[in-house]
Amino acid sequence: MLPRDEQLRGALKAAASAFKEHGPRFALAGSFALWVFGAPEPVHDVDFVVCEADVEAAATTLGKAGFAIERTPEDWLFKACVDDVVVDVLHRVNGVAVGAELLERAEVRDVLAITMPVLPPTVVLTQKLRALHEHFCDFAALLPGARAVREKVDWALLRADTADNDFAVAFLVLADRLGISGAGQ
Repeated sequence: MLPRDEQLRGALKAAASAFKEHGPRFALAGSFALWVFGAPEPVHDVDFVVCEADVEAAATTLGKAGFAIERTPEDWLFKACVDDVVVDVLHRVNGVAVGAELLERAEVRDVLAITMPVLPPTVVLTQKLRALHEHFCDFAALLPGARAVREKVDWALLRADTADNDFAVAFLVLADRLGISGAGQ
């Protein structure tokens, strides 16, 4: 069996290649998107976003590419599995439907020798910070990625887009005090 990092990379490549060839429009998201910009490599799963209107097309594409499609009780994603690797395909993020405007913010990057759209660090960190709440508030998981991509983040925009989430605000205070955001130095 391949090492975990190779399994994840293989699933990322297979899913992205299938989306590129057969649609629908997509973008790499989550921790792997941050990895593209220099964050530590994820070890859990791969995340993509597709427009809410394209969920069935995305499931069909990945199913034909050999992924087992798993419909979850959560109504904002489906899972595409190959071996022990899970690819989460999100069509809602933090309660907001993914639309063309989010996909247009993606930057085209070479990822594992495949050119694909990747959500930029400010967008990914905004999504991750907006997901924080009293039942999930793991700053330790966020700090390495934020530190690694700190020079590629629009901190003012990140603050503005997460100002209504007290947990996000607390994380940003910590980022300031640790010198990650560049504020207060």
